[in-house]
Amino acid sequence: MHRIMQGKTAERKAPIAGIIALDLDGTLLNAAKKLSAANRRALQQAFEAGWEIVPTTGRFYGGMPECIRQLPFLHYAITINGARVMNLESGNSLYQAEIPWMQAVEIMKYLDSLPVIYDCYMEDAAWMTESMKANVDEIIEDAAIRDMYHRLRQPVPELKDFLTERRKNVQKIQFFTRDMELRDKLLHEMEFQFPNIAVSSSSPQNIEINQKDANKGKALLALAASLKDSQDVPELKTISFGDGLNDITMLQAADIGIAMENAADEVKTAADWITRSCEDDGVAWGIAHYCFNHNQKGNR
Repeated sequence: MHRIMQGKTAERKAPIAGIIALDLDGTLLNAAKKLSAANRRALQQAFEAGWEIVPTTGRFYGGMPECIRQLPFLHYAITINGARVMNLESGNSLYQAEIPWMQAVEIMKYLDSLPVIYDCYMEDAAWMTESMKANVDEIIEDAAIRDMYHRLRQPVPELKDFLTERRKNVQKIQFFTRDMELRDKLLHEMEFQFPNIAVSSSSPQNIEINQKDANKGKALLALAASLKDSQDVPELKTISFGDGLNDITMLQAADIGIAMENAADEVKTAADWITRSCEDDGVAWGIAHYCFNHNQKGNR
């Protein structure tokens, strides 16, 4: 295997201090999906102080913005809501949890009866029935998400047939609907309809379905355990930043869980501290507070 990141990896010179796990959309990135200069500087400073900077996203690795993938100090990534923890140097998985392909087909048959469009992640790529991809502009309201779907979803004639032919387990199923009552109902009921799945959301219109052990919290703990063993460090601090429902598990699992000011109310309730919004360099503010100036008064 070879390194999948672009450019040369920066080596950590300071002793490892811990992990900073960062959701991307609505957290590290602003609404325009950009990494601000202040957040970029804060990540660099934290890395130089010994922190592992770990993107922790619902996206697959290739769907992460280039501004993140090109950061020279990344060694690990938690992707697909925790379905995979990647060593970016080797490309190997440190942790993975996937939906059996037959259950994925069963879930999709159920979704076919509802006013939704859906796709899935398999083998670190995103796949979608071509007729559903043709309806992206009609169903998805967020322009940035629509653009991402047009760029990153690979169309196939029929997704269920594609999975049946390939017989590969699925990393995530995601669907969008304009029916908010239906979305709220499914968000609370789908885990009871299908065994061994976890249901979450990262945007107002979507629902994301993973295998029950695929969540950002378990993935963060798995990475921390791996680093403790490989680096021979008895204690490893963990800090996490998030804004969406799929971030709650890692806010709860981390030693310090930080919600963005723009986060959903349930996310703020789960957090230890609330920082500024993603439009106001909230990640940089949180890193300054907890990594370099712990006596600073918080925003909780």
